[in-house]
Amino acid sequence: VQLQESGPGLVKPSQTLSLTCTVSGGSITTNSYFWTWIRQPPGKGLEWMGAIAYSGSTYYSPSLKSRTSISRDTSKNQFTLQLSSVTPEDTAVYYCAGEKLSLYKYWGQGTQVTVSS
Repeated sequence: VQLQESGPGLVKPSQTLSLTCTVSGGSITTNSYFWTWIRQPPGKGLEWMGAIAYSGSTYYSPSLKSRTSISRDTSKNQFTLQLSSVTPEDTAVYYCAGEKLSLYKYWGQGTQVTVSS
C-alpha cells in the first residue's frame, strides 16, 4: 500500500489549506483501517489531526476540531484534509497515514505546507 499527499505548498493566512491523500495498492474501505492526517511543525513533534475510518466516520483532534474537516472519495480511493483559517502556526510537514489496531502501517512521504502572505 502506498500513500501520496498532494496539494499547494504555500497557503495565505486566513485561507483554507486543502490536501489530498491518494491511496494505491489497497482500498480505503478495507475493514478496520483508519486513514489519518498527522503534521509536524518545524522543531516540534508529530501532531495527530484527525482520521476517517473505513466506514466513513470521522474523528478530530479536540484542539483542531473547529477548523478541520476530513472527507473521502471512494471512487478515487482518496481522502482529503481541509484546515480553515490557517495561521503561520499551521506551517508544517503534513503526512497522511493508514492505521490499524493502533499501528501506523502506511505513511505518505509528507508534504511541506507553509502559511505566509
